[in-house]
Amino acid sequence: MNKHNDLPVAVIGAGPVGLAAAVHLLRQGLPVKLYEAGGDIATNLRDWGHVRIFTPWRYCVDRAARELLEEHAWNMPDPEAFPTANELVDLYLEPLAKLPELAPVIETGARIVGISRWGADKVRSRGREARPFMLVVETANGTRREGARAVIDASGTWQSPNPLGAGGLAAEGEMEFADRIAYGIPDILGRDRSVYAGRTTLVAGSGHSAANALLDLARLADAEPGTASIWTARGTDLVRIYGGGDADQLPARGELGADARELAESGRVTLVTGFATVAIRDEGGRLIVEGETEDGLRRIGPVDRIIAATGQRPDLTLTRELRLDLDPWLESVKALGPLIDPNEHSCGDVPPHGHRELSHPEADFYTVGIKSYGRAPTFLLLTGYEQVRSVAAALAGDTASADAMRLVLPETGVCVVPGSLASAESASDGCCGGPAPQEVDACCVADVEAKTAGKSGCGCGVAA
Repeated sequence: MNKHNDLPVAVIGAGPVGLAAAVHLLRQGLPVKLYEAGGDIATNLRDWGHVRIFTPWRYCVDRAARELLEEHAWNMPDPEAFPTANELVDLYLEPLAKLPELAPVIETGARIVGISRWGADKVRSRGREARPFMLVVETANGTRREGARAVIDASGTWQSPNPLGAGGLAAEGEMEFADRIAYGIPDILGRDRSVYAGRTTLVAGSGHSAANALLDLARLADAEPGTASIWTARGTDLVRIYGGGDADQLPARGELGADARELAESGRVTLVTGFATVAIRDEGGRLIVEGETEDGLRRIGPVDRIIAATGQRPDLTLTRELRLDLDPWLESVKALGPLIDPNEHSCGDVPPHGHRELSHPEADFYTVGIKSYGRAPTFLLLTGYEQVRSVAAALAGDTASADAMRLVLPETGVCVVPGSLASAESASDGCCGGPAPQEVDACCVADVEAKTAGKSGCGCGVAA
């Protein structure tokens, strides 16, 4: 901790992890300022508010936050019920943010657009750690600069979707036809129903978000004649999305994968695997999607709409003047890279980690939550809660508590490594590097996979 103890610890992002960070910092007696870019707290969650998450209430609430809420006569919802994202905000996060302890430290409509050290760019070394952080805060009233003794970045990745182009860059025509492309999780059966009803939609992606969109499109087709869908995936092995079935310790996630598999095998959706999108073209007012395959260029369409369920990536522009240590391909904090690489891992085998793994060469700066995982799609919300507990303890000087990590993650019932053809039927409970945990303690918001027809559906792969 630097010497500027009169300054607050700045927390960026008022989602579940950011709010939990504020609670833990206050419990440690540290001053805190929480900045939220949206007009209200948890705006990222609101964007997919119709989604019902995979895990029940008892796994979706930070323990310290729950204790603080209960001091104010808050009643926990049915611990075994599965909330939607909107319910998570309405019944938990908003009451938490309105508590007299938290409300004064939260500023909404305040976007952090840059972070540096006062009077020192990232090149300067001498006396660097003695300088407070400088945050550039953009609001409706203009831009200002504020100081902080430490910074916890819990801003997430939801606002930075991966492009449709398979090479990590926008496909040709992607910007031109952006008005017909949705990123994330559109509310197909609700507010966006008229956009998809009676039309043909191409869904690109091989995660649970793609599965959720396809299942909702299938339900819409039952009610709206002319509604059709096409599914494209870059890979040829969909074991990650089909999941562990009955072996998944989050049963709703296993059910989602099984339903997606049945949808594809029944022929209700046209599935094209090994398809790497390179271009989008207009032909007669409808879209043709071109992609590279093993057999050469293939054209799919015409379609009316596209859903790019291609994941998210961290926005690194606001930290350009800080000395960060990032994994070269995941853009996660470097220490986590080898542990969460989706080329190697697809289940809950990430070892407990805290302030040491989440720190950077820039002293007193921490990346937490889904942003700490960069482009990896395996983050669990409970991981974020444990992260910020550890970081808050470290900033308070309680190293023993900060290092005492306590985290149990669920197995997915399927484990994939390079060259593996593992399936739900062949996977063992301990396939991910250890015995299956006795208790699943996680609420997933990393791919935010969901079912919206009365079933649970938040998965392990976007987040708020």
